[in-house]
Amino acid sequence: MVNVKGRWALVTGASRGVGAQIAKFMAERGCNLILHSREASHTKEVLSEVLAAGVKAYAVSADLADAAQVQTMLDSIEDKGTTVDIVFNNAGVQIAYRSGVYDTPAEDFSSSFLINTIAPAMICYHFLPKMIKRGFGRILNTTSGIRLDPQQAGYSASKAALDKFTIDLGTKVNGTDVALNLNDPGWCRTDLGGPYAPNAVESVLPGIVVGAFIDDKKSGRNFGAQDFAGLTLEDAVRKAESYDSPY
Repeated sequence: MVNVKGRWALVTGASRGVGAQIAKFMAERGCNLILHSREASHTKEVLSEVLAAGVKAYAVSADLADAAQVQTMLDSIEDKGTTVDIVFNNAGVQIAYRSGVYDTPAEDFSSSFLINTIAPAMICYHFLPKMIKRGFGRILNTTSGIRLDPQQAGYSASKAALDKFTIDLGTKVNGTDVALNLNDPGWCRTDLGGPYAPNAVESVLPGIVVGAFIDDKKSGRNFGAQDFAGLTLEDAVRKAESYDSPY
C-alpha cells in the first residue's frame, strides 16, 4: 500500500462535500494538500483543519468552466514548485433536472462538459507527463453511476465522456507506477446530491480515496466508493487491487 506521507495531492472542489472528506482523510495520513475551489476563501475552513493535522497546504482557485482560469491555476502550482503526486479530480456540476426531457437546452451539455470533462482532461494532461517522468503518480477522476435518466442528460453524458477519456488515456500508463482510475462516490447527501440521497457523505470513505493507495500498477478501473463503505483502508486497498483492469 502506498505511503502518502509527505506527498502532495491536488483536490478539486475541496471546500465541502466529498472534496472536503478527501482532503481531511489524506491530511490525517500525512499528505500535503492543494485545495481548489472557485474562490480561495471557500476553502478557508477546510484549509484550517488540514493544517491543524500537521501537513503543508494551500488554496488555489479557478472557475472550471473557464479553461483560461484552469490553466492559470495550473501555472500557479508550477510557480510554487510543488511536485503533485496525486490528483483527485473531484469537482463537478449537475446543471439541472429537466422534467421536460425534450426541452433540454444545448447549454446543459456545453456547461456540463466544460466542468465535468474538459477541466479534468486539462488537469490530467498537465500532470500526467510529469508523473510519468518521475515514475510515480495517482489520478482519480470522479464519475457517476447515473444511467437511464435522460432528465440529467448533460450531466450524465459529460461523465460518460470522462469515463471514456480516463479509460483510453489509462492505456498510456497501465503496468507502471502511474495509475489513472475512476471513482464514483454514489448518491450522497451533498449540495449536488440533495437532501434525499440515501448515503451520508461520510460513507464515501475510504472508497473515494482508495485509488491513491493502490500499488498494483493497474489503470482504467472504476472504484465505487459505496462498495468499500465500512472497510479499513487496508482492506479497501486489498479489495481494490482485486479489480480487473479493462485492458
